[in-house]
Amino acid sequence: MKKKLVSLVLAGTMLAMTLSGCGASESQSSSEPASAVTGGETKTDNEKPETEAPKEEENLSEIEKIIKEAEGMTLEELAKKAIEESNGKTFYGVGNSSRGKTALPLFIEYLQTIDPNYTMEYEWQQPKNNKIFEQLTADSLKETGTFAMTLIQDGNQIESKMVQPGILKTFIPKEWAEANGTTADDYEGFLPLQTLNKVFMYNCTGNTTYDNCWDFVAEGNHSLYMDIDSEIVGKNFLYMLTEDKYAAWLKEAFEALDDADKAYFQPVIDEMKTEAEDLGLGADGAYALAWIKLWVESYNAQTDDGPICNTLVTDSATDQSGLLVYSKLRSVEESAGVSLNNIKVAAYEDGYVGIGGYGYCHYLFLTDNSPLPWTACAFIAYMTCTEDGFSAWGKDMGGYSSNPEVAASIETTYQHSRGGYNEAGENVFECKNDRGYDWWTTDGELVLEDPEYCASVAFTVGSWIELLTKYSAQ
Repeated sequence: MKKKLVSLVLAGTMLAMTLSGCGASESQSSSEPASAVTGGETKTDNEKPETEAPKEEENLSEIEKIIKEAEGMTLEELAKKAIEESNGKTFYGVGNSSRGKTALPLFIEYLQTIDPNYTMEYEWQQPKNNKIFEQLTADSLKETGTFAMTLIQDGNQIESKMVQPGILKTFIPKEWAEANGTTADDYEGFLPLQTLNKVFMYNCTGNTTYDNCWDFVAEGNHSLYMDIDSEIVGKNFLYMLTEDKYAAWLKEAFEALDDADKAYFQPVIDEMKTEAEDLGLGADGAYALAWIKLWVESYNAQTDDGPICNTLVTDSATDQSGLLVYSKLRSVEESAGVSLNNIKVAAYEDGYVGIGGYGYCHYLFLTDNSPLPWTACAFIAYMTCTEDGFSAWGKDMGGYSSNPEVAASIETTYQHSRGGYNEAGENVFECKNDRGYDWWTTDGELVLEDPEYCASVAFTVGSWIELLTKYSAQ
């Protein structure tokens, strides 16, 4: 059940993702709301559509009734309800991130500060190959499910397969809403834990430079990228490029190219004009379709972002490029033939024009047949409203808490904006100095996942993408 939204609020420089991740950057101020992270907006009361009347109390499911009550409670109040509900029991969670398993024992320790005698066993599952949707769908058929909650990505499938059928329910913690300058009743959208970003990078040991996002689809270029059929959020990135805002960014980047480059891309853009009209896209839709077509027909499909990162940082990957999760840089160890100084983050370079990458969220939900709904609400509030709760994800740059107060605390602790500095205060790895969510979603032109938009074009644009011929490195 979606909540109502009040006005798109983006105080200062933070949109707090998108995401990112759930996402607010380490450089966001605590006064900035995170509504844009979910692709949501805010409206004043007199702008609320008359058709969006709230559900009558008698039409709410039992879980929705608990959520409604829980949204008026503080974390401490929820914790007491959780202790009463789950003491001595087992909590089952499922998610795309294994770090839910890291956060759960911290949550139990927090509950034990209130009741030292509290105990709870836990199990966290991380299905592979996008099976999480099948697993949650199967579990939803039980009167009382196995899973209390989920941490899940891919806004398109969440919207169409989980939320519209009523399998998952959104809970907005009171303190999270207050930190973002809104209320649970006024907020519309899913609850993001964080926003993650995938950014364009390239090996700089040679002479090739990438100073425009169209360079990544230029003739002969084969950027490393997780295949869109193995990581579906990558397909959502392509869907989002057709949205008016991002299509306009691609047009602006095209117009910044020199005449020779324009002459190469223009025929493809012209070819896409009829396609854009047929798909019902906006005025700049042809630019988006041209970029997507060139990208799908040229990227070198990989199985995971880790190997992409490990390739790009080597001396032997001269002039290669990729689009990958920013946080992968954190695990690179310097050695003979391997260095972070072998790569550049394209959007950080002076003069770079166009999209710098893609942002998508990890979202938090209760299942509509949750066996431990109060405990699930308390756990969700703990992860989104405290630094300790978010600490399982906090060490990574490029992963931004959707709570601006938590984001500020994480930056104080981990100093991601100075991630490339050594103990002597020397800036040795510029690529690791995370410029933050607010920068990425403005100057960095990060494309943000909007679940509703992705779901709306998944059949039309998605079917068109399926007809494209992928590049084969063989």
